[in-house]
Amino acid sequence: MASPWSGFATRAVRTGHHRTAEAEHGEPIFTTSSFVFESAAEAAGRFAGDLAGNIYSRFTNPTVRAFEERLAALEGAECGVATASGMAAILAVCMGLLKSGDHILSSRSIFGSTTVLFNKYLSRFGIATSYVPLSDAQAWEAAIRPDTRLLFCETPSNPLTEMADLRALADIAHRNGCLLAVDNCFCTPALQRPLELGADIVVHSATKYLDGQGRCVGGAVVGDRKLVGEEVFGVLRTAGPTLSPFNAWVFLKGLETLELRMLAHARAAAELADWLLGQPAVERVYYPGLPDHPQHRLIGHQQRTGGGIVAFDVAGGRAGAWRVIDATRMLSITANLGDTKTTITHPATTTHGRLTPEERAAAGIGEGLVRVAVGLEDVADITADLSRGLAST
Repeated sequence: MASPWSGFATRAVRTGHHRTAEAEHGEPIFTTSSFVFESAAEAAGRFAGDLAGNIYSRFTNPTVRAFEERLAALEGAECGVATASGMAAILAVCMGLLKSGDHILSSRSIFGSTTVLFNKYLSRFGIATSYVPLSDAQAWEAAIRPDTRLLFCETPSNPLTEMADLRALADIAHRNGCLLAVDNCFCTPALQRPLELGADIVVHSATKYLDGQGRCVGGAVVGDRKLVGEEVFGVLRTAGPTLSPFNAWVFLKGLETLELRMLAHARAAAELADWLLGQPAVERVYYPGLPDHPQHRLIGHQQRTGGGIVAFDVAGGRAGAWRVIDATRMLSITANLGDTKTTITHPATTTHGRLTPEERAAAGIGEGLVRVAVGLEDVADITADLSRGLAST
């Protein structure tokens, strides 16, 4: 899947489109469940893997493949596999690379559904999970067991934007014979490329910034040909948590403007974070671009900018946070992120609502926490909308 173009923007626009005999300029959508063979021998060869080509859209579809190739090129990966959702991507990694008796070592600050997947469902099949603070390299090293197979993290984390030093984490993983998987949802390859920093696997919820307009649900896994191209792909081929061709086409269009959007989101988020620092009702602001962020040193080295997510603690706990959220008139009250429209949510009762109070506390998710995924509106309108609730808290 090597791209002939070196520029990120060029790869985002051009990679993955293999023009058909119709000479189309835009990528076509192949809405077909199956593909026709010239002969029984050709069909047998494709099913056996001896001949390249399409078989069945559960695991071979040209539109989906174009998205996989484009995203892999942007991440600097050998190959990619597209899935029905971001959670399906994480599940496919675990199903493809782990077995009963294996151990996952995960950062404590991950998406709530990922925690539920690890604790409730993978545990039923004999896969154990332990949790450590994301940014504490010594804690990661100390918690590795003889049966640890996979280190998993999100950086920046959801919703507190904590960051891990990926080079250090990759060194720990490989020194102990483990793989490192990174959820790159918050940054996308426009702002951070974990594989270049030593990670083995990158997962995405394409639903978020890769789409960019809140239109479709999907996910992806990128990495090398063995881990992703064979093991993770094998799960897709057999179990079928598959991305639809239409959704893949939407994501292809999203990738074309990814870099432009991510830089715009980050500029607006930085401006919003600075404004929040001056609001009396705000007790703390979480944003990697702020100089007092604990991992601010990684900006410009590992992570290109601070990203588009800002979280803040509001005085008055849940009641204060809900007043701020309910007072908005423009911001969208939804748990999704990565949209052109700014969204606002209360993590303790939405994205992390299925966790126990103890699990939320361990992850630093307080009742007064509000998360804002900054969109592409004028920042003055965003701050005016937030001012309504903050003034009454």
